[in-house]
Amino acid sequence: MGAFFMFQNVVMIKRIFLLTVLCSFTLGCTQKKEKVTHKYTNALVNETSPYLLQHAHNPVNWEAWRPEVLERAKKEDKPLLISIGYASCHWCHVMEKECFEDEEVAQMMNENFINIKIDREERPDVDQIYMDAIQMMSGNGGWPLNIVALPDGRPFWGATYLPKDNWIKSLTQLIDLYQKDRSRINDYASNLANGINAINLVEHKSDSGLFNMEELDGAVQNWSRHFDNFLGGHKRAPKFMMPSNWDFLMHYAQTNNKPELMEQVDVTLTRMAYGGIFDHVGGGFSRYSVDAKWHVPHFEKMLYDNGPLTSLYARAYAVTKNELYNETVKRTIAFVQEELLDENGGFYSSLDADSLDENGELEEGAYYVWTQEQLQQLLGTDYEIFKDYFNINSYGLWEHGNYVLIRDKDDGQIADKHRISVEELKTKMKDALLVLKHERAKRSKPRLDDKILTSWNGLMLSGLVDAYRYLGNEEYLEMALKNAGFLESEMIKEDHSLYRNHKDGKSDIDAFLEDYAIISEAFLGLYEVTFDEKWLQHARKLMEYAQVHFFDEKSGMFFFTPKSDTSLIRRSVETVDKEISSSNSIMAKNLLKFHKLFPNEGYGDMAKQMLKNVQGDFPESAQGYANWMNLVLFENQNFYEIAVVGDNYKQLGKEISHSYLPNSVLVGSKKDGPVELLENRYAEGETFVYVCIEGACKLPVRTAEEAVALIKN
Repeated sequence: MGAFFMFQNVVMIKRIFLLTVLCSFTLGCTQKKEKVTHKYTNALVNETSPYLLQHAHNPVNWEAWRPEVLERAKKEDKPLLISIGYASCHWCHVMEKECFEDEEVAQMMNENFINIKIDREERPDVDQIYMDAIQMMSGNGGWPLNIVALPDGRPFWGATYLPKDNWIKSLTQLIDLYQKDRSRINDYASNLANGINAINLVEHKSDSGLFNMEELDGAVQNWSRHFDNFLGGHKRAPKFMMPSNWDFLMHYAQTNNKPELMEQVDVTLTRMAYGGIFDHVGGGFSRYSVDAKWHVPHFEKMLYDNGPLTSLYARAYAVTKNELYNETVKRTIAFVQEELLDENGGFYSSLDADSLDENGELEEGAYYVWTQEQLQQLLGTDYEIFKDYFNINSYGLWEHGNYVLIRDKDDGQIADKHRISVEELKTKMKDALLVLKHERAKRSKPRLDDKILTSWNGLMLSGLVDAYRYLGNEEYLEMALKNAGFLESEMIKEDHSLYRNHKDGKSDIDAFLEDYAIISEAFLGLYEVTFDEKWLQHARKLMEYAQVHFFDEKSGMFFFTPKSDTSLIRRSVETVDKEISSSNSIMAKNLLKFHKLFPNEGYGDMAKQMLKNVQGDFPESAQGYANWMNLVLFENQNFYEIAVVGDNYKQLGKEISHSYLPNSVLVGSKKDGPVELLENRYAEGETFVYVCIEGACKLPVRTAEEAVALIKN
């Protein structure tokens, strides 16, 4: 394994966008023992981010990104040295050890720069801009992301990891250039800043029609050439899971009778659940696989992956009734509940990739891998079956005699080979994995990043809502409601603005568009399974706050940052769907659904305009716009408003929600409710379901089966 996080730079008409996200050689964070005293302490000691706190005792005079720090840089006429990373970034910590803990390096940095450390997970707004900058300067990027900029924030140099000698050499040259040829630096920084803004422009397309089904078919056909039909995903390594890709393709396949696409979804979801990227011992998914067969992961586990994957597998279970998907949902939630759930109902951000091995050395995956000898000793007579089941052979071998558990056969094949029943096989494997879990608990655990991010919690909240909706486990609804209650009490302000971050009982940092879009979507989903009006009202108020503070009238899109934030050289417009769908695509879907409930507010026109603005990229770059393309299906096919009214509305609504109906929104009340669809429909002693299109309703029915039939037939 080698290579830093690398982006593929994709050139598009009039703009560049970043597609998927990077491959990494992340060995995680260096774990350090707390010392009673420290030789050095800088301003980061007052921060709550685990990543920033890791640098609080560097000799470098690090400061957080704050307006007053930028103002001081202007007054002192010093360039900014901006270093961006995150808690589980291996090369960030290699560079810390080699450079930022070095007194010689620190002296040079302190004398000549205003040094700023940024946790990219707390401040994605800053990270987006400077990642675009390094892409333009060098053609690739990654973390640590090191930028040198003018005091006003315009960058003129950037690099990822550099060893000490190269770092000192580079900074020496930059200092000399800054002092002797400022005009040259100013010209370059101005040109680069213009480019950074130009690649992010989204044109208001007022004269184009909406993407039609024939065009969508062509875009998906172009995309399908890149599918790996045998191993799932796309024909490449590393492989990222990209849940929005398979979620859209499932929607498209189910509503357009495309069995070949549903087969690709099934292959992908099966292979991911079989692969080493899924933790068979403890549940939950790792970051991505470094190979084509989903075998060896980057062992870091992120909340923002596991939330959307929970939704994806729950929806896939609703479509297929495949027990593998059911089990994957259960075990993913169990992992999140065990490892990432705070007592206040919020969810932590991640577990590191690194942990201490048996020699006390930090090693990637040490917590998760097994030798053949260990497995034989632990499993005894069941080892032979386990060996076949999880490929303790050349297929499952990683390196240094370590195995990453991976399946490639279904239960029936293994049971037949060993002449036992499938049920007996399942029992044996469940017992074996429990033995391994108990043994693994004795090992040094990966480090936890315990900050609680609003948008990532929204992703997990949606996952829990979908799991409850399609699996019916009441415990998932209880977890969802507790998380929503935490968000309501700790992250939503009185004016319905949001905080981004919560740590150690304190909420801070003003939220970004993704926070508003994702929480609004999650609350709307929570309303659909509870019919509690407050979640619908919260969802709408968050969306409306975003309209006032983030919407750009000129382009018809939403900026990532609010109007009040003037510290950045660019207000970014995020449109590309990556591991997390883009904030604009989520907001556009929210607007369309709210249009169905509140048709006179103009929400639908806003969603259509947003779709028009980006649809030109669909034919050649469908993978990067998967969530957007759900809107094409919504606009070109029937979208249903389902209203349940009467004494039994909750139970009947629950029965309807078990069905996979991606092209619908569900509302319910005993009598009148918060939307026009529910008014004047109550009949004493009855519970009716109204299936409507743009407010025009079919004759009411009394059962979930009848209602679903009106939609599917």
